[in-house]
Amino acid sequence: MTETTFLAALRQLTEVVAHGGDITTTLQTLADGCRSLTGTRYVVIETHRQAELEHFFIHSGHIPTHLLVDDTLSIDIGVNEQSLGTLYLIDKQGSTQFAENDRHIAAVIADLTATALQNESLVIAERQESRISQQRMRQLTALSNATVAISSELSLDKVLQQIVDSARELIGARYAALGIPNVDGYLDAFVISGMHRDDVALIPHLPHGLGLLGVVTQSDQPIRIDNIAEDPRSVGFPLNHPPMKSFLGAPIVAGDRIIGRLYFTDKMDADAFSADDAELVMMFAAHASVALQNAKLYEQVEQLAVLDERTRIGMDLHDGIIQSIYAMGLVLESTKLVLPEGADEAQRLLDMAVNGLNDSIKDIRNFIMDLRPRRFRGDLALGLAQLVREFQANTLVPVELNINSADLASMSPVVAHAVYLTTQEALANIARHAKASQVEVEITSDSKHIVFSIRDDGRGFDINDNSRRIGHGLANMEARAEELGGRFVLRSTPGSGTIIIMRLPVHPAND
Repeated sequence: MTETTFLAALRQLTEVVAHGGDITTTLQTLADGCRSLTGTRYVVIETHRQAELEHFFIHSGHIPTHLLVDDTLSIDIGVNEQSLGTLYLIDKQGSTQFAENDRHIAAVIADLTATALQNESLVIAERQESRISQQRMRQLTALSNATVAISSELSLDKVLQQIVDSARELIGARYAALGIPNVDGYLDAFVISGMHRDDVALIPHLPHGLGLLGVVTQSDQPIRIDNIAEDPRSVGFPLNHPPMKSFLGAPIVAGDRIIGRLYFTDKMDADAFSADDAELVMMFAAHASVALQNAKLYEQVEQLAVLDERTRIGMDLHDGIIQSIYAMGLVLESTKLVLPEGADEAQRLLDMAVNGLNDSIKDIRNFIMDLRPRRFRGDLALGLAQLVREFQANTLVPVELNINSADLASMSPVVAHAVYLTTQEALANIARHAKASQVEVEITSDSKHIVFSIRDDGRGFDINDNSRRIGHGLANMEARAEELGGRFVLRSTPGSGTIIIMRLPVHPAND
């Protein structure tokens, strides 16, 4: 081979490397060129697996069946003291050994191979960066769309649903939920996305904010878990709950307060949620925080207007309508006194009318009681007495209040608050639903626990009817007891009254 031909061949190989293209084709061209330039029967290019590059084994020619040590020449393929692979030349044609010129040509081919591998690494890195940039752009576009969507509503219920729906679509999760804690730390609202409402109805109870759901409240950072079942903080799933594997939880923060929690399970296009997903959901949570606070402010303004209207209506009902009905009842009572003897049927009808008016007064008083919410001031004895007085005044149902000041003195404030709220909800339920003639409220205690009970002799209900349990606030009562490390017992059957029992530690562990 003439020098001109030799240089032309090397220049052609250099142009192939510079042009790029498919890396396998480039390496094959280099192997073929090396075999041709050195007069070798068999050439191999073998590379190491790199972060971006796969392992390559490229060969040219036919491997001889019998080889001697002197028949093989190996040249390291490397750059900056990093080995990328090895170039093997096997069985020099017309000679038993490779010459120094062969070694020089092989070194040039090895350098070209190293350059080709470096170029391929750069191309792959550029493609990955481009994919990441495109994905980021899609995510930011989706984030912008989601932000616009949640900002377009003012109704709190609609905002909550829009937040969880938009977040699930943004992150690419099969299921998502949004939990809103109340002042006691329990989930006041739990909004779901990705499950049909018929499937939700089969689950016995909504989450209480324990387990992994509660962990999110303890940190202002997102939490990612690849497998829920393998995490020791998981408390499992209730009956009829769909199976879930991967988990991502993120708080919605306003200032130094956590005002909501976003939960995602089962990443749709991957086995687990990524750090990018966590970063994206925290960006979304910042926008959701603003939308949520705006909706709450809007709701508070409406509630203030409603409260003023309720106060006015309550005063009008008490001072106007009740007094008028009461006066009419007195007129009917007076009418009975002037009836002639033997007018039994008229007497019976007048009694029915008077009883009907009294029932109407009870109903209106119950309605007024619902219009006047009370807040716990810290003194449990005073608070319970006030609740009982208002209940008796509005329902005319006697209440036996059995409490001991010594039992109340040892009670922690958080337990006292729980007892007050439970009493308030239970008495409201009795007034609206029980048709009771007697109610008993009792608190007893020992050195470690207090036992609080409310019983009535009303019509009772089926405790297996989940809709009634949720509607009557019983789920909140049960959650309070569990949060304080206590027990909640509900006993009721249709026609046999209802009893609620809470056994709570005097000083809970989380107090």
